[in-house]
Amino acid sequence: MLKFNLLFSLLLIMANNMMAQSTHASAHALNQKEQHMVLVSAYTARGDMAALARALNDGLNAGLTISELKETLVQLYAYTGFPRSLNALHKLMEVLADRKKNGLTDLPGKEPTPLPASHTMLQTGTTNQTKLVGTPVTGAVYQFAPAIDRFLKEHLFGAIFSRDNLDWKTRELVTISALAAMDGAAPQLRSHFNVGIYNGLTANQLSALVNIIESNINKQRGLVAREVLQSVLDKKAYTANPWLTEAIFPTGQKIDNNNFVGTAWLQPLVQPDSNNKLQVGNVSFEPGARTKWHKHPAGQILLAIDGLGYYQEQGSAKRLLRKGDVVKCPADTPHWHGAAPDEKFIQVAINSIEAGVTVWLNEVTEEEYKSAPVNDE
Repeated sequence: MLKFNLLFSLLLIMANNMMAQSTHASAHALNQKEQHMVLVSAYTARGDMAALARALNDGLNAGLTISELKETLVQLYAYTGFPRSLNALHKLMEVLADRKKNGLTDLPGKEPTPLPASHTMLQTGTTNQTKLVGTPVTGAVYQFAPAIDRFLKEHLFGAIFSRDNLDWKTRELVTISALAAMDGAAPQLRSHFNVGIYNGLTANQLSALVNIIESNINKQRGLVAREVLQSVLDKKAYTANPWLTEAIFPTGQKIDNNNFVGTAWLQPLVQPDSNNKLQVGNVSFEPGARTKWHKHPAGQILLAIDGLGYYQEQGSAKRLLRKGDVVKCPADTPHWHGAAPDEKFIQVAINSIEAGVTVWLNEVTEEEYKSAPVNDE
C-alpha cells in the first residue's frame, strides 16, 4: 500500500480553493479595525507568519496603531503560548521596519497607564477576573492545581487586564479569534464566547468573527466555532460533532441508494467534463458502513483521510486503511471498502469514467466484513 504525499498535497490545495473568500453580510457588524484584529489574532494562534505579516500590514493600513497591535500580541501569550507571541512580535518589528524604509509612518497609539505602586497583582487579578466574568471563578482544576489559579490571576487578569490601552471587549475579541483558530480549544472558546457577550460583544459581531475564521483562516475551524457559538446562543451544552473536528472537506449529502450498507455521505469535489474525465468525491462512512462489491473499468485511487477503514479485492485478504494510506485499485477488479465496525472512515475516491462508469455487484457478506484484516505497510 502506498503512502500518499503529492496526491494528498494536491487535494489540500483543492480544499483551500473551495473555501470562499467572501463573508456573510453580518461581517459589517465588525468595523475594519476589528476585522483586521481578528485576522492578526488568528494567524498568531496558528503560527502562520507569512499570513500574519500581510495581516499586520493590512491592519496598519486600516488605522490600527502600533500600540494596539503590540498589545494584542502581548496578550496572546496567555492563550497561544510564549513561542507564538514572541514570533508574532518579531514579525511586527520586521513589518514596522520595512514600512519605515518605504516611507510609511504608523500611528504609535496609546501606551498603558502605569500601575500604582500599591498594585498587588493577585488581589487586582482576582477583582478583574470576577468583574470580567460576572462572578467569582472556581473549579475543580483550580483546586487540583492551585498554582494555575494564582498564575491566571496574577499574570493574565492582574498584569494584562489592568493595562488600559485595550478595553476588555477588544481583549475578548482578540482572545476569541485566537481560540477559534486553534484545534482542541472548544471548551475555552465556549467560555470566552460567554465572557465576550457579557462584556458587550453582540451575537452579530461574534457571527462575523466566525465568518472571518471560516473564510480566511480554516474552514473546519470556522464550522466548529459556529457550532460552539450556536450552543452558547441556544444556552445548550456543546457536543463536538465528530465530522467537523478532523474533516478536510465538507461531509456533503447522505447517500440514498442501495450500493452502500449503513450510513455514508458524499461530497463531490470534481465532476467530469469534456476536457477531464476524472470524478473525485469525499466519502464519509459512519462506523460499520461500507460499499457493495464493485469495479471500475479504468480503476480507482483511494486516499484515506481519517479514521479506520477496510479495503478488499476479490481473492485477497481484507486490508486496514489508516489516515495517510493510498490504494490503487486495478481496472475491472471487484473490490469493496468502508469503515471499521467501531470507527468512522473518511476517504477521497478518484475515478476516471473514460472507459465507463462504476459497475455495482453483490453485497459484502457479514463473513467477509467480519473477517480478520491484515496490515499492509
